[in-house]
Amino acid sequence: MEFAGALRQAIQASGLTLERIRHRLRRRGLAVSVATLSYWQRGRSRPRSRAVVVALEEILQMRPGTLTELLDDPAPAVRGALAAAPSGAAERGRPVRELWPDPDGYAGLVGQLDRSGDHRLERLSIHDVYRLDDVRRSWTLSVRTVLRAAGDGIDRVVCVHEAGAGNAGLAQVRYCRPGRIRAEGGMMAFELVFDRVLSAGDTAVVEYELGLAGEPPPDSCDRRFPHPVHDYVAIIQFAGGRLPARCYGFTAESSRSPRRRLAELWIGTSGSANFAAGAVRRGIVGIEWEWH
Repeated sequence: MEFAGALRQAIQASGLTLERIRHRLRRRGLAVSVATLSYWQRGRSRPRSRAVVVALEEILQMRPGTLTELLDDPAPAVRGALAAAPSGAAERGRPVRELWPDPDGYAGLVGQLDRSGDHRLERLSIHDVYRLDDVRRSWTLSVRTVLRAAGDGIDRVVCVHEAGAGNAGLAQVRYCRPGRIRAEGGMMAFELVFDRVLSAGDTAVVEYELGLAGEPPPDSCDRRFPHPVHDYVAIIQFAGGRLPARCYGFTAESSRSPRRRLAELWIGTSGSANFAAGAVRRGIVGIEWEWH
């Protein structure tokens, strides 16, 4: 079901008027007009704040995540100069697990972790730095993520990465501590426990590093987005003097969809290239390169 239809049905089932809903949102410090609520339920516009959507779920007595999951558009569109064309209707509605080569393996892996707060976390920014050694035998990934709570009582976030056939290690964790860690089928999933329990509106910053020996990415690196993020930056750093002939940004709808190549990226004198994207929705975004 689309977001507008689900919201409209919930409002009708609640028996509340739009004015009463506006009033209850206002009591929570969230200013939304009756006209805006009307637009949302008619599909003329969509909320930008996850905090408001979480509050609507509570006010309308809906299961947590019912509306926020529908709000997450599955198309990995990127706004700005490197914008990709909108995806077709056939690509919409893909489940999150299809972002991964082994969907069932992904579902089984993350099912072992506590994701109860994931749908109530707003991803403000994610910055990835990939470092590939000069003989292409190992790589590291450094990540900084900024999150904002859209509800109370959130104490962790779940992260998932492809690990390949090598042994991935989680290191250099900052501003948080590792919780449960699971790795199988070429994937690694882990909990990062915040240094305090978040209330609605609180922010958290987590940093960590992954290292993998024996199987670096052959010609690309990517980030898979089960949730939207306001700001994403990826940097690929090539060690030594050997540089690829060219680099490109790309997006994809799922692990089985073709990549949509975007603009060519400049490789600077530092031996690095970067790709910046704003307002990324669900999907895959990454950098690929071609060797001489």
